[in-house]
Amino acid sequence: MREVWPGEPYPLGGTWDGVGTNFSVFSEVAERVELCLFGDDGSEERVDLPEVDGFVWHGYFPGITPGQRYGYRVHGPHEPSHGHRCNPSKLLLDPYAKAVEGDLAWDEALFSYAFTDPTERNDDDSAPFMPKNVVVNPFFEWGDDRLPRTPYHQTVIYEAHVRGLTMRHPAVPEEQRGTYAALGHPAVIEHLLSLGVTAVELMPVHQFVPEHAMVARGLTNYWGYNTIGYLAPHNAYSSSGQRGEQVLEFKAMVRALHEAGIEVILDVVYNHTAEGDHMGPTLGFRGIDNAAYYRLHDGDRRYYLDYTGCGNSLNVRSPHALQLIMDSLRYWVMEMHVDGFRFDLAAALARELHDVDRLSAFFDLIQQDPVISQVKLIAEPWDVGPGGYQVGNFPPLWTEWNGKYRDSVRDFWRGNGSALPEFASRLTGSADLYATSGRRPVASINFVTCHDGFTLSDLVSYNRKHNEANGENNRDGTDDNRSWNCGAEGPVDDPEITRLRRRQRRNYLATLFISQGVPMMLAGDEFGRTQGGNNNAYCQDNEISWVDWSLVKDEKDLLDFVRSLSGLRRAHPVFQRRRFFHGRKADDGTRDIVWLTPSGEEMSASDWHTGYAKALTVFLNGDAITEPGPRGEPILDDSFLLLINGHHEDMDFALPDAKYGAQWRTVLDTADDGPKDGRSAEGLWPPEAVVPVTSRSMQILRCTRT
Repeated sequence: MREVWPGEPYPLGGTWDGVGTNFSVFSEVAERVELCLFGDDGSEERVDLPEVDGFVWHGYFPGITPGQRYGYRVHGPHEPSHGHRCNPSKLLLDPYAKAVEGDLAWDEALFSYAFTDPTERNDDDSAPFMPKNVVVNPFFEWGDDRLPRTPYHQTVIYEAHVRGLTMRHPAVPEEQRGTYAALGHPAVIEHLLSLGVTAVELMPVHQFVPEHAMVARGLTNYWGYNTIGYLAPHNAYSSSGQRGEQVLEFKAMVRALHEAGIEVILDVVYNHTAEGDHMGPTLGFRGIDNAAYYRLHDGDRRYYLDYTGCGNSLNVRSPHALQLIMDSLRYWVMEMHVDGFRFDLAAALARELHDVDRLSAFFDLIQQDPVISQVKLIAEPWDVGPGGYQVGNFPPLWTEWNGKYRDSVRDFWRGNGSALPEFASRLTGSADLYATSGRRPVASINFVTCHDGFTLSDLVSYNRKHNEANGENNRDGTDDNRSWNCGAEGPVDDPEITRLRRRQRRNYLATLFISQGVPMMLAGDEFGRTQGGNNNAYCQDNEISWVDWSLVKDEKDLLDFVRSLSGLRRAHPVFQRRRFFHGRKADDGTRDIVWLTPSGEEMSASDWHTGYAKALTVFLNGDAITEPGPRGEPILDDSFLLLINGHHEDMDFALPDAKYGAQWRTVLDTADDGPKDGRSAEGLWPPEAVVPVTSRSMQILRCTRT
């Protein structure tokens, strides 16, 4: 008979101490909890956890070592109408497992009801179809690893998918492609550094499973927004094994990126889990303590409140669900050394009852936590519930994916009328959204494209989505793309359309890098990745979604353009301001920003509200950066003029008089294939010169300090 000691209620999960393993799991509703230990031959040994303290069931097992596979069976009430769904015939994953081995094999046994009659309880054993938890060795040689801690205003984010970024990279060994090891490969890191990337934002790497309906269509959940384990790195992204090796490989990836000065930000999905709605499978949380982990309807507790569009919402009003979130976040920072988080559908986490509450318990916990409050926190500030669009409404500690930036910049460059005022606001850091809450321009994570929607090349090549490969008759994905195909849908041979599309890509990228706030690029946009017009490739684990590295050669001009843009931003504090522009005259009569018409006159109120206005000049004063440097010294920079022509015709721009600058040099023109080298007299302009600006293009002029 196996020896079992009482053990400790904390930490939760399976924790090896070098001699044995302590197992601990919370369940307020349980009447009995069995630990299930699995041998390499598939045999199962069941042992009751002997102790319970404060609804935490626990026991210590001498001799159980890393690599041991396990799960739980929870005995208790099965009363769906009261919110209880215990069923000991279902093997349950540990919410605090550090690793998971194997895949889910969809079978009726995973469900607690019969498919033929949903009111009939299903007591088939689910263990043969379930992945298993794994006890891990927590020890790792971090060496002198340090978090890069890049200041927000100097941050450049690169959103990427671990598998999709590396599956087709020719320099990565084939057996490593699509894994953590591939992302930490020197060739991938070298590319990121060449772009000036300071942080990679990884799409979900928490253990996830595909939905039943998706698998039935022959597809999978590629994006990974379907979490089942909040402390376990996804096992399919490991090249070295799944019996704990995935933890070591993830840590090695982080260490390699940190050595290059690149931060690691995780896209985390704490708003819902993979168990879905009341017709979903019983995989873990549902069978352990359904009412504690999920938001249930008050009237009929068989049903789940769904603010996410995924069937359920995590119950952040429950102290135990909140504890899981906070313990998970701390684990990834303290044990896995990640540098921050992007919270998927973050508005769902803020809901106390049916309203989004800016001061909810979740934000209070984050604010006071000495670990989590010190890393980068990025909100996707919306969910699908009533009042769920909350851009600009998160607390001061947070930054936000600025969806209004994306929409405004797209509207301006595709030629929408009356887009100029909002475009100007987004270009300068969105003070209208963030200044009143005590935040600064870096609260705005600026992006034109992200994983959800068109790639940059598709944004200028398609007017409508083309999601037929998803098997939903093109009904999935948004119809609000704010894209423009430049005159023809999809690939073309027309050189004029091709030229215009290339110019539009450069317009979007140039706008992104010169805007105040934090720029975020989508992986592959720097060399023209396409998804063939698919704007919702969540289920496409194939060439549709994988980054095509062969484009590096074909799109060298675009890649060089992005590298130069990033270098321009990095070299000039005027594009990295930590405070908002104020536009007021200083004692010496100078202003930090001046808005001018193409004729060189200051913009009047009527100029801003002329619906057909699609062009302006922006003066950025390098002598008027009001925030101090890191040692309190004044920051001085060159001054810049942005000549922005969103009109469909070429325009002449008159430069302002000599008080703005003695001589201007063109450093970038989006109508060219790349930035000017600045060596030719052609790129030099005196005050009040007339500069021709191509239709739908931008020029950046610099006045070098004397």
